[in-house]
Amino acid sequence: MSNTPLMPMATAVWLVENTTLTFKQIANFCNMHEVEIQGIADGEVAKGIKAYNPIISGQLSRDEIELSSKDENRPLQIKSADIEISNVEQKIKKYVPLSKRQDKPDSALWLIKNHNILKDSQIARLVGITKNTVTSIRNKSYWNYNNLNPKDPVALNLFSQKDLIEAVEKAERRIKREKKEKEKQKNTNTV
Repeated sequence: MSNTPLMPMATAVWLVENTTLTFKQIANFCNMHEVEIQGIADGEVAKGIKAYNPIISGQLSRDEIELSSKDENRPLQIKSADIEISNVEQKIKKYVPLSKRQDKPDSALWLIKNHNILKDSQIARLVGITKNTVTSIRNKSYWNYNNLNPKDPVALNLFSQKDLIEAVEKAERRIKREKKEKEKQKNTNTV
């Protein structure tokens, strides 16, 4: 991550208006030229830009500004730990256009044919349709079953290959667990 503050021009405006830092210190902190900071102070640059407080946003502390104000050779240090952006992927329900909605039952049929170990609830969750719809497709009682054409949902971008692999692995683990339980039950019944 770079050591530049968010919204450097607006941050520079705030620092010029609210601190006694030198133009050089502000310029170095905001990754701008000293002449630009001089222009901000003179009112020639950044007209109409609203000042952005780096203290409220957690990029600077009051102590850091005070220390640098007392020593003009001391550069401002950005608090990078407080503004890290996480890379955690969050599932976002995305809008599926009307033209692609028929692809959902087609994709469910493809999953039933190619990955029949998946439970109806897993297919429903992956594709984004109801469990009852998946069950009716599996039983061939879906209202439009004769017009369904199996289509790969990953190729249609309904979900990722990673999601499919995880679902299949989960189904395989479930099947192994069920087999072990049946063997245990069989062994206890024979004893």
